[in-house]
Amino acid sequence: MTIPASQPKLLWTHPSPENTHLFRFKEHIKKKYQVEFGPETASNSLYQWSIDHPSLFWAEVWEFTGVKASKLYSKVIDETAPIFPRPAWFEGARLNFAENLLYPASIKDDSGIAVIAATEVSRETITWKQLRERVRRCSAALRSCGLKEGDRVAAYVGNHANTLVAALSTSAIGAIWTATSPDVGATAVLDRFAQIEPTVLFVDNAVIYNGKTHDNMSKVKEIVKQLPSVRTIVVFPSVPGHQTSIHPRELRAGQESLLYPAFLTLGPATADLRFAQLEPDHPLYILYSSGTTGKPKCIVHGAVGTLIQHKKEHQLCSDMGPGDIFFQFTTVAWMMWHYNVSALASGATILLYDGSPFRPLVDGNGDLAIPKLIDEIGVTCFGTSAKYLSILEQNNAMPHEKFPMEKLRAIYSTGSVLAPSTFDYVYKAFGPNLNLGSITGGTDIISLFGAPSPLVPVYSGEIQCIGLGMAVQAWDVDGKAVEDEPADLVCTKPFPCMPVKFWGVEGEKAYRRSYFEHFEGVWHHGDFIKINSKTRGLLMLGRSDGILKPVDETPEIPVTTNGKKIEVAVKQILCGMDVKTSASVSNPGCLDWYRNWSATH
Repeated sequence: MTIPASQPKLLWTHPSPENTHLFRFKEHIKKKYQVEFGPETASNSLYQWSIDHPSLFWAEVWEFTGVKASKLYSKVIDETAPIFPRPAWFEGARLNFAENLLYPASIKDDSGIAVIAATEVSRETITWKQLRERVRRCSAALRSCGLKEGDRVAAYVGNHANTLVAALSTSAIGAIWTATSPDVGATAVLDRFAQIEPTVLFVDNAVIYNGKTHDNMSKVKEIVKQLPSVRTIVVFPSVPGHQTSIHPRELRAGQESLLYPAFLTLGPATADLRFAQLEPDHPLYILYSSGTTGKPKCIVHGAVGTLIQHKKEHQLCSDMGPGDIFFQFTTVAWMMWHYNVSALASGATILLYDGSPFRPLVDGNGDLAIPKLIDEIGVTCFGTSAKYLSILEQNNAMPHEKFPMEKLRAIYSTGSVLAPSTFDYVYKAFGPNLNLGSITGGTDIISLFGAPSPLVPVYSGEIQCIGLGMAVQAWDVDGKAVEDEPADLVCTKPFPCMPVKFWGVEGEKAYRRSYFEHFEGVWHHGDFIKINSKTRGLLMLGRSDGILKPVDETPEIPVTTNGKKIEVAVKQILCGMDVKTSASVSNPGCLDWYRNWSATH
């Protein structure tokens, strides 16, 4: 039954939309194709044009956002092709992802700041020139180790500048980057890395979190013994004075461990910074499913899909460019790390933060640590989790009273549903002139289905709009598109950031099972949503494969480290399945209550 659309509370509209990249893009399309657009809530919106004319739209995004390629594509996409198997994008082109991030078209002065790296106690600034030089040296060393196109480079590291350099160096060569954070245990790391067989492993010797030093080397030694594919282990001395060495007897035959400074000397001092010119869908990153109900799936994302989708979302959806500082609070394992890094391709400065969001203490209070950093650095766009904002709300923190954060113009919230009360809280606590963008997408697409927009209002409790070029609908159980009622999020047409494949011999079967078995011929994302027919906004309702009927009261709900509820694991336990506890569950002990309940009911 359709519920009449409601008009939620209006919280924000852009004060000067005509000065945004998206407005200029819209005007360009109107003039070039002689089309008239209504507001984004109308049937003749720019959004509708973008999904009706995918080849034209994505070609215009390529040109407008400044994708750098040594050879232009011959075809954007075959519009007659089904969504699965995944169709090729931008056939014939040759490009390199790292080159696009290191040499964005909008950056003319290489003395400007590209990266700011912060910890709980330190700050580091890196110019474009310095970043390019660091990638030159690291990529030369990797080549000297024999790394080649298609090889995998894994990292067990924090979110710091050396991690970024290693990732860009990997993609400059055409190898594939994958990473996980030191807060993950050795077993969970091996569950991921053993599947993809990396040849090089970057690690931190230790990490500092919440004012305490945590050793990483004991876990590293356990990991390398069980990764026979690894030939070279590179240790970042991230915590000076802490253990950095691995004794040869702690390595497998044929493995070598080097400190990062020594590793850099392996490459010729005069080597040029070279970028392999690769096919558009060449594998770039391997990300992992949560693994809450089994071994993590290894999701492979390609260069052009990641690049053009992120450039669209940064420049058009978020109005980012030179002069912006984008800070996404994230670990290296979350897709939002990759999203943060890609802002370099739009000429923005990125802030990398490695540490606790509640450290250092400000007047004895950790709630103000991140607002203090935002204010100090002059961050313009801040991305975080809904969980973090809800904690500040529960603590009644009012950071705007102490730190004006005058340059902050946007906050992006993701990872779980942002409650309407938290929308109201953010505008009180951080200031009234913000684009609070609740966004949704995920590891599966390394980007967004539900996006922010400078041309659309912010309404309480709603994601502003569906992303341009993403043919998203809400389907009921009969496969019928509906609005104003809960239904499954599907995407009915191909989009460039679909995974290029799942890793492994059973990869194609796993790919199909994950997205294309529930509804024939469309991408089924597994989220339950409601589309507001009046505002065109989205309401996130949870996982569609995890909605449970209330039958009893539970003391605690299992969640991931990002605060996302793990309904599927609970459902499987209640169905009598033996669900192994994953390292991605932040409170695994609570699952025992569900096991006991299942055994006694």
